[in-house]
Amino acid sequence: MRFLITGTAGFIGFHLARRLLDAGHFVVGFDGMTAYYDIELKKKRHAILERSNGFKPVIGMLEDKAAIDHAADLAEPDVIIHLAAQAGVRYSLENPRSYVESNVVGSFNILEIARNLKPRHLLLASTSSVYGSNEKVPFAESDKADEQMTIYAATKKSMELMAHSYAHLFHVPTTAFRFFTVYGPWGRPDMALFKFVEAIRNDRPIDIYGEGLMSRDFTYIDDLVEGIVRLADIPPNESNRVTTEGVNDTLSKHAPFRVVNIGGGQPVELLRFVETIEAAMGKAAVRNMLPMQPGDVPRTYASPDLLVALTNFRPDIGLDVGVEKFAEWYRTHYA
Repeated sequence: MRFLITGTAGFIGFHLARRLLDAGHFVVGFDGMTAYYDIELKKKRHAILERSNGFKPVIGMLEDKAAIDHAADLAEPDVIIHLAAQAGVRYSLENPRSYVESNVVGSFNILEIARNLKPRHLLLASTSSVYGSNEKVPFAESDKADEQMTIYAATKKSMELMAHSYAHLFHVPTTAFRFFTVYGPWGRPDMALFKFVEAIRNDRPIDIYGEGLMSRDFTYIDDLVEGIVRLADIPPNESNRVTTEGVNDTLSKHAPFRVVNIGGGQPVELLRFVETIEAAMGKAAVRNMLPMQPGDVPRTYASPDLLVALTNFRPDIGLDVGVEKFAEWYRTHYA
């Protein structure tokens, strides 16, 4: 099949594109190569993908309609997977405009492409952050999610809402998948795992917010990619409406649109996360305990029930295994 994937120089997009290329698919990868973090890391990811004759890169910003239109023309996609975004919860407090421009305006441009090209499936990367202040756990896709705590989360929820409207108006089968604290080799330098490993290796203290009492539902990158690939083969329609007892399908009554969590439903406290990293590094961290930051939530906790009902898959790679794989990659890459 032919895929258009945005964000292929990014952490998740790189792994997804590599998986699809290895399976023999054709991929056009679109990325802006922004300076939010180390551009050299992004270039190295793309260089690996460019070893395949089935990969064609297009460099441009999501807000640049002409650039993304060019990528779409090159791809002639059967499936569009929109991963590119301005990421990072904390950075959204410093530069909220970039989130609106990328995650709202940029996503609108993707929706317009889908409207015109009518792919068999459009998939959009959302986030567990949309659950915001939700106190009910685990987070189920059918839960109310109207109290986002950051601009980042608000822009992602806005994307979901726009996508439902486009699915209804223009009959584009659309899945928005919400992922939960993804980690693994080639991960982003602004994520906690990367920061902690780097600090421990260089004998610097690590900042632990919320006094270490926060918990996160960590998802190893291979599990996330597996979930995306399986969902790509299930465009929302009445023929695959889930009727499993106890599972609330989010398939809209008014559009071929569905929201799905990709998470294992096994939250881990931050202190255990730190201990796991220490074990992988063979060295104790110097811990700087700090209060919670604005925009942080005390926990994330996915209900995987709908994902399992649709795909017969549940993320299950353990934190010990995943952190060790990241540590091995970091030691090799930065040797």
